[in-house]
Amino acid sequence: MEYTHKPVLLRESIEALNIRPGGIYVDGTLGRAGHSREIAQRLTTGRLICIDRDGAAIAAAQERLAPWLDRVTLVRGNFSELAQILQDCGAPAVDGLLFDLGVSSPQLDDAARGFSYMHDAPLDMRMDTSAPLTAREVVNGWSGDELRRILTDYGEERYAPAIARAIVQARARRPIETTLELVDIIRSAMPAKALREKQHPAKRSFQAVRIAVNGELDALEPMVEAAAQALRPGGRLAVITFHSLEDRIIKRAMLAQAQGCTCPPEFPVCVCGKKPKLKILTRRPIVSGEAELAENPRARSAKLRAAEKCG
Repeated sequence: MEYTHKPVLLRESIEALNIRPGGIYVDGTLGRAGHSREIAQRLTTGRLICIDRDGAAIAAAQERLAPWLDRVTLVRGNFSELAQILQDCGAPAVDGLLFDLGVSSPQLDDAARGFSYMHDAPLDMRMDTSAPLTAREVVNGWSGDELRRILTDYGEERYAPAIARAIVQARARRPIETTLELVDIIRSAMPAKALREKQHPAKRSFQAVRIAVNGELDALEPMVEAAAQALRPGGRLAVITFHSLEDRIIKRAMLAQAQGCTCPPEFPVCVCGKKPKLKILTRRPIVSGEAELAENPRARSAKLRAAEKCG
């Protein structure tokens, strides 16, 4: 399949990194290398470490980054293991890290991966195709209570109880095998007014199942902590999120790393000794402009937050 890839908030994220030609940078979510290409071509004596859990992304990067492979290290792994990956790469200290969260456009566009509610495919949704847990196991094996929880917490789906009940009833008759089977079950549980909304009725539920399959939210706070630890003074962290759950977690995690003294205000002097690790650069997240939105509708929900390592 030939992919056309439009990296989201490309100019803004590159500016946020403040790239130095001799620095060491990390693209923690390689995808189809749109951001990585822009970073790599700005390096001379520097180095770029590209991480992705998807083997297809690593394979595609060999061609997409071919002109700059002398300064690029490709790593198949999960950014939840960031500290260990950097240690293994001999780069415990870096000058910038970029994370473009969520599912990549090629994963969505490849119907066989099972991410899309628009095409029929086996229920899969794994970003790492070697991982054991699939969407089929979540949909057919998790309890009704767990399904309701992930639909509510990960999908912010207001009809979560009804959808969870419908899934449990349907799978009691026979296993749910494909994406469009799941879409039909979701539709059947929703009132007519919800089916008339502009947003696809299965969007929130598919998001919830995908997040559960890939453990996407669990890794975010540790990732920010590891990034803050790995950055050199003056180095930059940039994170692009695509839904409110991710954005809230990233915002809180960055603020936690930017907090200094935690002593009670009545203490005359600090005794805790805590100093901020990061300085927040984006008090409000950066969003896409009208030109990008017209060219790439998937950028509509994207938000960029950035921080700098304190000296």
